[in-house]
Order: sequence, then structure tokens, then C-alpha cells
Amino acid sequence: MNDLDWSDLDARLLQLLVAVVDAGSITGAAHALGVTQSAVSHQLDKLRAITGDPLFVKSGRGIVATARAGELAVQARELLRQLQGFAHTGAFDPARWQTTVTIAANDFQRDVLLPPLMARLREAAPGVALRVIPSAIPSLEMLRDGACDLAISPRPPDGSDILQKRLFEDEYRVFYDPAAREAPASLKDYLAADHITVVYEPRRALDLDRTLAERGVRRRFAVMVPGFAGMPGFLRGSRLLAAAPGLLGRGLLGGFASVPMPLPCPKLPMYLIWHRRHQDDGPHRWLRGQLEALVPAVLADRPPA
Repeated sequence: MNDLDWSDLDARLLQLLVAVVDAGSITGAAHALGVTQSAVSHQLDKLRAITGDPLFVKSGRGIVATARAGELAVQARELLRQLQGFAHTGAFDPARWQTTVTIAANDFQRDVLLPPLMARLREAAPGVALRVIPSAIPSLEMLRDGACDLAISPRPPDGSDILQKRLFEDEYRVFYDPAAREAPASLKDYLAADHITVVYEPRRALDLDRTLAERGVRRRFAVMVPGFAGMPGFLRGSRLLAAAPGLLGRGLLGGFASVPMPLPCPKLPMYLIWHRRHQDDGPHRWLRGQLEALVPAVLADRPPA
């Protein structure tokens, strides 16, 4: 009979399980945890004895988690959050916070909000590492299963356990290369031009493009890229026009000129989104506050209307 049982579990074993699942390798987990590969292998053997499952099996040159390991990793993430909350029941000191915060965001909100957030973290909470993952259209599962701590998106998922706060709204502007062309002089001039736009995978158009198409506004798209980050290379030196959020003019599209859209367009809202279990957690509440606090400075740099 196995002489190890559930009482031999501790936070380090839970962290190890999550690290191996996330890294997909013993080597990657060892690097993430700052320990040797042999230490990871030894602890995995202990975890296998406790769970009665192989947890990871060989697949080609690497390893892959068993179905049981995947289920346990979800539970382990939640238990680790609870343990972290237990440790922070007193006054929260961000200067002593040691963790990795995962935020889901696509390229627009990532480039506009997360660099200034990282600057704040470096100053107030230097022990916090920031991990950014693409949000696509945020799903209930990514927030419920702990794939991210926060999501930033214009499209909050609809769930009774999901909370949100509107951070700001932005207006679309027409970006172009002033070295290659003049600004469109009229709506007719705008519609006669070739355009570049964003089509997210697998084939999700911008809300702006769908709305204009529903109104019967037809534009000729010469280039479609999977995110706003793909626009600059095509805009530079070309006569293309790009409808993009105005705030991108302070960063990603900062080398280009822009003018207001020549027709009424819907604004782009942006929401901060999290799971209800984090609502009253001190560190999480502090992190949300840091994001909210930087918004006025971000909006102050918005291009003029």
C-alpha cells in the first residue's frame, strides 16, 4: 500500500503540477520554479504516488499531461489562490507581493494599457511579473478556470459570476501615411480609397466594419491583418487608409497622421473583467485599482478630435 496520502500535499507540490502542465516539460518547469530538473522529477514521483496517476506521459520528444493531470491542475490553481488569499488576510503590502499576474488582452488594449501598468508595478510591486495572453473574445471558461486573473476587452462575457468595470471608450480615426498621400477630403474620397482592416481569427471582423456594412457603407479592403499590430507595415509608404482606435496614435500608429472618421461611427468601449471570487481579494483589488488609476493619463494623450 502506498504510504503517502493527501495529507502529504503542500503548496509546493501544487505549484509544481501547474508549472509542468503550463511548461509542457520537466526542463521548462524547473526553469520557471528555479530548481533542478532532478528536483522536479523527484517531486513529480511523490505527486504520482499521492494521486495514483502517471500525470504525464511521453509524447514524441516531450511529455503531455494526462486527463487526470489536467483536471488536477485546474483544482490546484484554485487552491493556490485560496492559499495566497489566506496568507494576505492582514494588511496588503504590494512591495512584498511575489507573484505572476496573468492578463488577457488583444493588441490594442495590450499596447495602450499594459506598458504603463508594468511601469507602476515596477515601482510599487517589483516582485510581480506580468504575463500577457491574447484574449480573443474572452470566454467564461478562461476566467472561471483561472487561465487569467483579469481580462481587458470591449466584449465582456455574460455570466452571473463575472464582474466588469468600464474603463474608457475610444473613437475610431482614419490613419494614413502623410508621406504617401493626403488625408481623404470627403466621404466620397474615403470610400474610393483602398483600406486595411483587422479580421481576427478565424474570421471575426471588427464591430466597426460589421456596423458600417449593415448600414450599406462599402469599403474596398486591400489588406486584412489578424490584429492592429499588423497595420503599420502595410500603411507605411502606401496610399492605404486604416480605421483604428484613436489611442493607437500615441503608440503603435504614432508615426502616422490621422483624421476623424468622415461618417458617424460607434465608439469602442473597454472593460476590465474578472471573476467574482477575486472581488474582495486584497491584492486583486489593488491591481484593479492600479489599472483604473492609469486611465486618465492614457486618455490625456489621445489625439485631438
